[in-house]
Amino acid sequence: MKAAYLTALRSFAIRQTPDPVLVRDTDVLVRIQRVGVCGSDIHYYTAGKIGSQVAQFPFVVGHEASGVVERMGKSVRRVRPGDRIAIDPAISCGTCDQCRSGREHTCRTLQFMGAPGQRDGCLSEFVVADEKCCYAIPESMTFDQAALCEPLSIALYTVEKSSHPPKADVAILGMGPIGMCVFHALRAGDMGNVFVTDRIDERLGLSRPLRPAWCGNPDRQNVVEEIARIEPLLLDVVYECSGDEAAIRQGIELLKPGGKLVLVGIPGAECVSFPIHDMRRKEITLVNIRRQVHCTQPAIDVLATGGIDLNSLITHRFPLEATGEAFGLVARHGDGVMKAMIELG
Repeated sequence: MKAAYLTALRSFAIRQTPDPVLVRDTDVLVRIQRVGVCGSDIHYYTAGKIGSQVAQFPFVVGHEASGVVERMGKSVRRVRPGDRIAIDPAISCGTCDQCRSGREHTCRTLQFMGAPGQRDGCLSEFVVADEKCCYAIPESMTFDQAALCEPLSIALYTVEKSSHPPKADVAILGMGPIGMCVFHALRAGDMGNVFVTDRIDERLGLSRPLRPAWCGNPDRQNVVEEIARIEPLLLDVVYECSGDEAAIRQGIELLKPGGKLVLVGIPGAECVSFPIHDMRRKEITLVNIRRQVHCTQPAIDVLATGGIDLNSLITHRFPLEATGEAFGLVARHGDGVMKAMIELG
């Protein structure tokens, strides 16, 4: 089979490699159809690491994926050959204290597809996934939508974990794919005003159909002053979806006393600092988001029923052979890219 290997920083090579084989009775062989390029993939592409997860080149990245079941182990019951599926890329053990308490996403031995030293990613013609990571999708759902279930599941979990009050006034800082998914998830509920910011004007433009109360570019506008002019008491929740330290600090400024700062974006830096006295005096709650838990099926359901429509997020498409071009475009935020989709089917 063909696979796109990240061979060095900012360098991909398409290689022929043996087809993966079923080893466990719960293994499922999947023919990949779509893979979305995620911001976390870009960290490996540009920096070679995310925190302590350091790339060991060459390796295969990619985890926002959909495909068709080809074969399966003898114990598999969730799916059958020919099923069209969305893939949850996180493989938990099911037996540790975290898994037993319903926190599979912080499993003590969690493995993630496309993470160095864990599992091969999905930028290949075939992958082997664990049965519990395979979710059959309805015939009405496209492979594009199935691949987008992964970022949407993170957004649904983010909104659920933030536990905002009814009619909460919130901001989303960073309107990339995750920020847009959070906006869609919020709009599906009972929200007050939603303020959005991004440094890329095209992304702000894509947010406007969701009717933000205000949108602005922090490079050209004083975000705190503009939002405070509309909401003098400031905001209940800020969703920081860019991973930028300046945006994290800005989020603290935007929150009213008792507000919540929800960290969704992955910072590129090893450490970030907080204005601790501002946080202390306001009694700000800090919420970290680690992927998602129990939200893949809800993401499939809401996309299948049309409750959320993410089709506009896909702005660029590439074949597997042009994976390097796709990653380069996303890394430099070129051509107004929101979501680049790799097509294998």
